[in-house]
Amino acid sequence: MRPAAGKARETEMEANRYAGKELRAFAAAVLERLGVGADDAFRTADSLIRADLEGHASHGISRLPIYARRLAQGRINPNPHLTYERKGAVLLVDGDNGLGQAVAFRALQAAYPVADELGVAAVFIRASNHFGTAAYFCQEAAGRGYASIVTTNSPPGIAPWGGKQAFLGTNPIAFGFPSEAGAPPIVADLSSSVAARGKIISAHQLGRPIPEGWALDSDGRPTTDADAALQGSLVPLGGAKGYALALAIEMLSGVLAQAAVGPHVGNLYREEDGRANIGHMILLFRIWHWLEPETYFRTVRTLVEQIKAVPLREGAERIWIPGERRCHSAAVHETAGVPVPDRVRRELVQWGERCGVPFPPPLAGPGDGTIPEEERP
Repeated sequence: MRPAAGKARETEMEANRYAGKELRAFAAAVLERLGVGADDAFRTADSLIRADLEGHASHGISRLPIYARRLAQGRINPNPHLTYERKGAVLLVDGDNGLGQAVAFRALQAAYPVADELGVAAVFIRASNHFGTAAYFCQEAAGRGYASIVTTNSPPGIAPWGGKQAFLGTNPIAFGFPSEAGAPPIVADLSSSVAARGKIISAHQLGRPIPEGWALDSDGRPTTDADAALQGSLVPLGGAKGYALALAIEMLSGVLAQAAVGPHVGNLYREEDGRANIGHMILLFRIWHWLEPETYFRTVRTLVEQIKAVPLREGAERIWIPGERRCHSAAVHETAGVPVPDRVRRELVQWGERCGVPFPPPLAGPGDGTIPEEERP
């Protein structure tokens, strides 16, 4: 049952800020106590906390309790044995039901030598799980001088255009491109739906309404009720175009990877579901295979300068390049701390106690769990 509005607001107000490095260490330690290897635990924790730092809390440490629960239940394999099959520029990876961040990161490392050799590598991953933000892997690749496209399928969230029952996932796609030293990589990460499903889940957990235009109830009618939205479907980005994008990503991540597709993708939040068998696709480009770094960076620098020189519309303060907001938010939260709503903190404390890992103390007094107005981009 949804909490009363007053109670929901009270819960929001009971939030404190925590040091990102301490949250990362806590998350990694909990995962290790649940049997996850140290490298995989760090990678998963790093992905979660980076999402929090960058202002995407729906994919942050709030996900740790569900990961922990499924690890404890045996629905996620804490120590997967990945298998790789190479066919030219194509790398086929079986994730052995491991944590999605760990599986995708290991697959990305295996793809670098292929891209170095051929200029491009196409990685298709099956038998994985929720892998956090797709941007995380684009950022990692960009930091090494590679451009990338990353996709994943996900549990049903979008109805086929004209239908009222969720069938395809909210299936995100991300693009990443390296920038010169001192500038954030250009990273565009978008869901096939108007809003990421994680935001609906967060609103449901906090008892908040969702904005109009985000979702439909089970009868296909617009709703601002997060509970009804989770029982119904999310509105695809750009209407029929978003549905088409979700289907294309399903083809890349599910069909070509031979992972689960459509309603057969398992949902971590459903007790009755089994293994998720989520699929991912990573397309990696070794830019220096055909472009000199000086030429590439000069062209990117000129492009960015010209974009930022476009006259601003009324009310706009600046033009952002995709990826800059993430960098700005991370800088803010590295200093001010990551806001963790009290509901999330209680869950984390419980798992910490179960695993013998103390939850870190807060940096500051209560806040509202959001970025204050003066800290926003």
